[in-house]
Amino acid sequence: MNTPFEGLPQGADRIVYVREVAVGDLPDEVREQVGDAQVIWSVHGADGRQLALVADRKLAFHLAREHDFTPVSVH
Repeated sequence: MNTPFEGLPQGADRIVYVREVAVGDLPDEVREQVGDAQVIWSVHGADGRQLALVADRKLAFHLAREHDFTPVSVH
């Protein structure tokens, strides 16, 4: 099967990366705001800059799409 691939919908400059973050790895002032959660999700720009921290993966992807970014999971 040979299917043409024209790249990601918004292009490389509109990609963000979503990854799980252990709450214990966050600064104290952020941990105080998280509550009882053990993990949260981080959204990063292509340059590695952290753009957002959110409660769950689904919300991270939704947030990215709402701002016209293409979210990609990072393992």
